Amino acid sequence: MASQQTYLDLIGLTSKNNVLIDEQLHKHTYTRLGGAADYFVTPETYEEVQAIVKYANKHHIPFTLLANGSNLIVKDGGIRGIVMNLYKLGSIQTNGESIVAQSGARIIDVSREALQQKLTGLEFACGIPGSVGGALYMNAGAYGGEIKDVLVSTVVVDQQGELRTLTAAELDLSYRTSNIPTHGYIVLEATFALKNGEYDEIKAVMDDLTFKRESKQPLEYPSCGSVFKRPPGYFAGKLIQDSGLQGKQIGGAQVSLKHAGFIVNKDHATAEEYIDLIHFVQASVKEKFGVALEREVRIIGEDPVK
Repeated sequence: MASQQTYLDLIGLTSKNNVLIDEQLHKHTYTRLGGAADYFVTPETYEEVQAIVKYANKHHIPFTLLANGSNLIVKDGGIRGIVMNLYKLGSIQTNGESIVAQSGARIIDVSREALQQKLTGLEFACGIPGSVGGALYMNAGAYGGEIKDVLVSTVVVDQQGELRTLTAAELDLSYRTSNIPTHGYIVLEATFALKNGEYDEIKAVMDDLTFKRESKQPLEYPSCGSVFKRPPGYFAGKLIQDSGLQGKQIGGAQVSLKHAGFIVNKDHATAEEYIDLIHFVQASVKEKFGVALEREVRIIGEDPVK
């Protein structure tokens, strides 16, 4: 339940344009799912991020970082307390063979900047829809490349609201994971080390990867991207396909007919339907093949009051 005093306090820490009450989060997630946030804040400076974190701590207000909602399911009951989105921190700057990108920038746009500067190393990211912050959070990767291959360092805000600069090694980056959620870090910027290359060669790789993505992934529907991590020795999509689950639908959520590793919001699905379908897929694959599929997508928020 939002209070007028907290709303006014948050405006004082950033500005009126950066604070919304009872904002519907389905507007801010790639799945188009999710209930309301009590307070939806979009700070424009690092100092504002720090101030809001410290305020939440001082007043014991729940705090959630939404990123850009690309690998995320928000439940239908929404999220209590403060939800922060950093899309207004979106600058991308090149310095020699390095690129410094703020958390709210899309990683796909960082890869395009690398192309324009004739820098190679981020081609794999040309189709990843998430933000820079989200890419670090889960060590995003595709087509044989990962963030850990090019990341040098990051600036974060810790749980106490203090700025810290960390090396890539300090993030414990591994397959689709990092220690960022463990420590409650908020990524503010990242520095990537790339190498000089040839524009035409870099573009050819990116064009090829873009074609593969567009031809294989169900981009015509809202989705959270790849739902499951790759199980050792298997491919999640193949297991789901071989379980006869392509086209399986619960409510408006469907296992994609185009790529079984995706669940799409085909027809005004609720988060509950989406999550129920995830559980159904996990149970079916476990029963048929004895393989436990682990979610790659995060599920946050509260169930609606019934």
